[in-house]
Amino acid sequence: MNIQGYLGIDAGTQGLSVIFCDESLKILAHGEGSYQMVPGLAADCYEQQPGDWEQALATAMTGLCKKLDAAGIMMEVQAIGISGQMHGEVLADDLGRSLSPARLWCDSRNEAEGHELTEKLGVKCPKRITTARWLWTIRHQPEKAAKVAHITTPAGWIAFRLTGQWNLGIGDAAGMFPIDQKTLDYDSKLLTDFDAIVATLPHGKQLRPLKDLLPHVKKAGEDAGTLDGHGATLLGLPTGIQVAAAEGDQPAALVGSLIGAAGMVSMSFGTSVVANAVGDRAFQGISRAVDHFCAPDGKPINMVWLRNGTTAMNMVVEMFGKVNGEVNGTGRGDAFTAVMPSLLAAPDDCGGLLALPFMDDEPGLGVSRGGTACVIGLNDMNATPGNVAKAMLLATIFNLKMGSDELDSQGFPRTEIVLSGGVTKTPAVGQILADAFNTPVSILDGAAEGTAWGAAILAKYRRLSIAGQAPAWSAFLAGHANGTPTRFTPRPSATAVYHAMEKRYRRLVTLHGQLESAVE
Repeated sequence: MNIQGYLGIDAGTQGLSVIFCDESLKILAHGEGSYQMVPGLAADCYEQQPGDWEQALATAMTGLCKKLDAAGIMMEVQAIGISGQMHGEVLADDLGRSLSPARLWCDSRNEAEGHELTEKLGVKCPKRITTARWLWTIRHQPEKAAKVAHITTPAGWIAFRLTGQWNLGIGDAAGMFPIDQKTLDYDSKLLTDFDAIVATLPHGKQLRPLKDLLPHVKKAGEDAGTLDGHGATLLGLPTGIQVAAAEGDQPAALVGSLIGAAGMVSMSFGTSVVANAVGDRAFQGISRAVDHFCAPDGKPINMVWLRNGTTAMNMVVEMFGKVNGEVNGTGRGDAFTAVMPSLLAAPDDCGGLLALPFMDDEPGLGVSRGGTACVIGLNDMNATPGNVAKAMLLATIFNLKMGSDELDSQGFPRTEIVLSGGVTKTPAVGQILADAFNTPVSILDGAAEGTAWGAAILAKYRRLSIAGQAPAWSAFLAGHANGTPTRFTPRPSATAVYHAMEKRYRRLVTLHGQLESAVE
């Protein structure tokens, strides 16, 4: 049976996945490939070999095809979408050959360069932005830098190996260098300023201008090349298939959550927390809590990231769950089953408890030391597992609100929160989030399909654009909702309680410096 559809590729930090979807974007089969970090590196150094991504892609395609064959399906790929881990640095020469292992988003060698670019360019440049890595390379590996003709990301490298062209989706490109919201291209003034910085370095004047090194910026639906001979051989597909502009994992995750309109916010609650808010205009100024990139159509995205996500809550749940297991024989694996109902049943004010969830440092809030998580206000009336666990969860939510202060102060819209991540295993937590943010919350049916599905959606949009049938981006995404989302509406009484708790929590955070000193 021949089925027309779309291929979605996602190259993550720990492995690569491929999915094939039919015309309605229903996933019919998937394949996986794996790779490792380059071994033997110093602490905080993380690299991978670009060739390993290619090998993993071939492995994943083999697995995908076996599953389709077993189901009696012959795929006819109409277009291909690509997603990959953002902020990496892949360096290539004039012949398109990789010059070295790629440095990944989690490699922290260039923190000083991030601070320097933020100060000198006047825009937020987190340490993971690709051009901060490039500035580090120029300073510390000048012989390699002299050979560089192209800089791209992991997703951009895969796209190059499939098409032979140096293109990149605007969301991933925004993770390489700041985008001008007026031109929806790299900011030309900041490019000039960056080159001026490089020119002051030894041998800096001999290097090519940054604009000549970066991939071409493409918005969703725009021409980003077709499958060439090498790409066709790698995937086992015919040449000439359209390849959508490769995107970063964060923009692709937004697509996979069908988020496109200004005011929509994607919140992923897990070990860390990420809130990506679609804006209606560019952010003004610099905030230590807010990073910036773009949606695939070019809309600005403001990101608030917390290192301390649900870790502290999980610790409390497992702690009480283990005690419950010793008594009832349920074991540690049932900790959440045992404790989460108590969390949900706990009063909104947690019986007066407040918590600090700082198992680790929290750069966006100026918390420089972890290991200071605590609960205050315990008495013989409120010392229950549900109150303590809920206080920890609310502390993380309040941290997220504090990180969003700059967005609120500039009047950015917030109309809907789409919740994903591990916390959605207890969907009723969405009600707590809705009450705390005073914003409706939705949990999509099948939200776990993830970034590879977002890549497949981008592929379909490219195909429709060629045929002149593509609607506006946000309308296109809205038309692909599957199933019935679980929705939560704010309760005014609970919102008032959480607002009062948040005021108390903010006062507690201001005392955190003293707590850090006390535990030294």
